[in-house]
Amino acid sequence: MSSRICEPAANAFLSPDERPSRRVCVGVVTGPQGVRGAVRIKSFTEVPEDVAAYGPLEDETGRRQFDLHLCGVATGVLIARLPGIEDRDQAEALRGLRLYLPRSALPEPAAEEYYHADLIGLDAVLGDGTRVGRVRAIYDFGAGDTLEVAREGAPPVLVPFTRAVVPIVAPAEGRLVLDPPPGLLSDDEP
Repeated sequence: MSSRICEPAANAFLSPDERPSRRVCVGVVTGPQGVRGAVRIKSFTEVPEDVAAYGPLEDETGRRQFDLHLCGVATGVLIARLPGIEDRDQAEALRGLRLYLPRSALPEPAAEEYYHADLIGLDAVLGDGTRVGRVRAIYDFGAGDTLEVAREGAPPVLVPFTRAVVPIVAPAEGRLVLDPPPGLLSDDEP
């Protein structure tokens, strides 16, 4: 199983249907590039250039829209122009700006692929239906995706996002099923 697009953990405790805008963070402005208003963008899409492929992007509030015009690639980032941004100071003011798309603008993922936006907020339950918690975040520390499951009255737990540990993912039902190995959900210190 894999995930395709990262989304910050804002709205992590809302179910997928409760999220007001169902938007996906597809990139962030990391700073200016040069003196003529170009910006550096860290893309969260599987193919970095796709950050500009699905239509106008919005800021976190949804009040500002941006038509992104890609003009180059640098190490780990894309170089882009945004209408109305003409100098380095204006570009610098955009540092940290997160860029969003409506979830509906993105293509449906392939079988056993999921957008982070579709996983964050899902209830995590055991096979018998016992609620464990809710998916709060997704991380990739280099060995594959890991789900952070927030639990009531207990510390959060990190769960490997593998078919063996997460055999059922049902975003339409608002849940995923865990089959944790012994000790994974234990609150005892080792």
